Amino acid sequence: MRFLVRDRLLGFGDDYWIEDEHGNKVFLVDGKAMRLRDTFELKDTRGRVLIDIHQKMFALRDTMVIERDGETLATIRRKRLSLLRNHYRVALVDGTELDVSGKILDREFGVDYDGELLAQISRRWLRVRETYGVDVVRDDADTALLIAVAVCVIHLAEKEHGAD
Repeated sequence: MRFLVRDRLLGFGDDYWIEDEHGNKVFLVDGKAMRLRDTFELKDTRGRVLIDIHQKMFALRDTMVIERDGETLATIRRKRLSLLRNHYRVALVDGTELDVSGKILDREFGVDYDGELLAQISRRWLRVRETYGVDVVRDDADTALLIAVAVCVIHLAEKEHGAD
């Protein structure tokens, strides 16, 4: 399933909709302004919070935390030794890891688990300016988590490169 994210609206403190490939609103990103750390919620169309995302305070490296129902689901940080491409590690609470690699700032990257592609993020498929797609490859994947991972990784990469 493919989702469309309007890129320039991707600011903390902003609210915006993520649509499916047919233009239907699926997720609301509710940015929380006036906070000490970058924070937002991913909500369904009925306003129910599916995922909470916030910047981890007092971390040596920029780290984002993804929570569901008040419980930590994953932490995201840049891999230390990734010279040629942007690599981020998503450490899930169950001890498994997702690998995010590619050209993050260009919105051309993938999310893998143990060498298997779970989601592909790309601008190439789209004609709409300032939009990128999140194509969730596996039917059994946690769509909300993968969208949250994509948004977090882009935010971290932009922050690192001074684009925020």
